[in-house]
Amino acid sequence: MGSAKKVAIVTGAGTGVGRAVALALLQEGYAVVLAGRRKELLDATARTATASESRALVVPTDVTDPSSISSLFAKTKEVFGRLDLLFNNAGIGAPAIPLEDLTHDQWKAVVDTNLSAAFLCTQEAFRLMKGQVPRGGRIINNGSISAHNPRPNSAPYTATKHAITGLTKSTSLDGRTYDIACGQIDIGNAATDMTARMETGVLQADGSLRPEPRMDPIHVARAVVYMAGLPLDTNVLFLTVMATGMPFVGRG
Repeated sequence: MGSAKKVAIVTGAGTGVGRAVALALLQEGYAVVLAGRRKELLDATARTATASESRALVVPTDVTDPSSISSLFAKTKEVFGRLDLLFNNAGIGAPAIPLEDLTHDQWKAVVDTNLSAAFLCTQEAFRLMKGQVPRGGRIINNGSISAHNPRPNSAPYTATKHAITGLTKSTSLDGRTYDIACGQIDIGNAATDMTARMETGVLQADGSLRPEPRMDPIHVARAVVYMAGLPLDTNVLFLTVMATGMPFVGRG
């Protein structure tokens, strides 16, 4: 591995926002551990990094499996010796159907991926960051506009993203003693595969179907790089970055 000034873990690094953030961190000189379920997508992220590839470590990880998460952090410590940044990004949604029609398995899959995984990764990050020299580090959680307001038929996703806000606040409080800062980035309509349907029309609160604007995920990545680059005595607790024209501010 090439030398790096800081070490980061990005979950969900194979696609979308995770890939954009991982590449931006590599360009900033970080060594980045690329975590996600599908090795081929993580490898593609590493190849995209070109000159920075030597600082990208691919670690296939199932974030719904506590032992897989433990292995991710153990591998990070083994290779780099420390951790400066965790970006809790991995997330999924459930089918956009009435909540009474959702199965328990569909609910549990979203909770396990979006919430429990972030908690377990945070636990492992605390253990590593508290014991390293110099001590401390930063955790950034991917919240969402859904951490503020729901879309129709989105109960599992919205519930987990509201819960991420609580996790962010608790982590920020509990990390103070150990020089661990924690913040949250709430993203609205980044142009990824997950939001592709928005170009043709998505269900609105008034029952209509309307297309929504999207934004390049590079703007999310730049925001994360800014948050990550602050000294540990300074923290962005919450930051919202969104497509300007999306139906979030106002009534609709």
